[in-house]
Amino acid sequence: MSKHVDDPADDAATREPHDASPGDSSNADELRDAFVAAARRSGFGRVAPGERPTAHDLWGAVGGVRGLIESLLPGFLFLVVYTITSDVVPSVLIPVGIAVLFVLVRAVTRSPILPAAIGLVGIALSAGLALWSGRAEENFLLGFVINGVWLVALLISLAVRRPLIGVITALLTGDHEWRADSAKRTVLTVTTWLWVALFTLRLAIQVPLYVAEQAAALAATKLVMGLPLYAAVLWVTWLMIRAVYARRAA
Repeated sequence: MSKHVDDPADDAATREPHDASPGDSSNADELRDAFVAAARRSGFGRVAPGERPTAHDLWGAVGGVRGLIESLLPGFLFLVVYTITSDVVPSVLIPVGIAVLFVLVRAVTRSPILPAAIGLVGIALSAGLALWSGRAEENFLLGFVINGVWLVALLISLAVRRPLIGVITALLTGDHEWRADSAKRTVLTVTTWLWVALFTLRLAIQVPLYVAEQAAALAATKLVMGLPLYAAVLWVTWLMIRAVYARRAA
């Protein structure tokens, strides 16, 4: 009669699922916390759902005076320089120089450097594409890609019935039952469609200008349809979400 001997490998295999679960749960919590933190740092997170948005909130969402200058000045300089010279090199290098200056100013004043650094990377990549191709229109190609990625993400979220604005709102509020409330679900779906409209409108107007090689017109429309249009859609989003959450809290 043989004596049964416990196999350490069998014992480890038996314990492994149980031992791994706390770690998996911890990783999931850390990932969720990271998403929550990102949502709160975004412009959308400046106003908690149900609160009344103010002009100060909107001003903060676009970064205040510094954010406004850092967002608009590089594109404005491209437009001015290219309109005057029709030369790709100074038109893209001057905005790069200004973006470097923004980073240095933030470093010297010990302000958060990440927003300016991200802007510098985007401007530098766009300038590189334009210089490599010799076409001023390529300076806007990266922007098309970013808008396209956002558009696809929003449409996918709607297709799977998890509208992205609803997901972000749930991260900010902890309201994970919002889909069971028809009013909240409707408003959060409509606001997601608003952002779909924003990115669609940008691409529908700017891509034909890119194809037609109208760099100056493309720069002008990007200025108008960039921060100003973003701020307008953000404001409407805040108001719509506030209306439904404030009514439910009453």
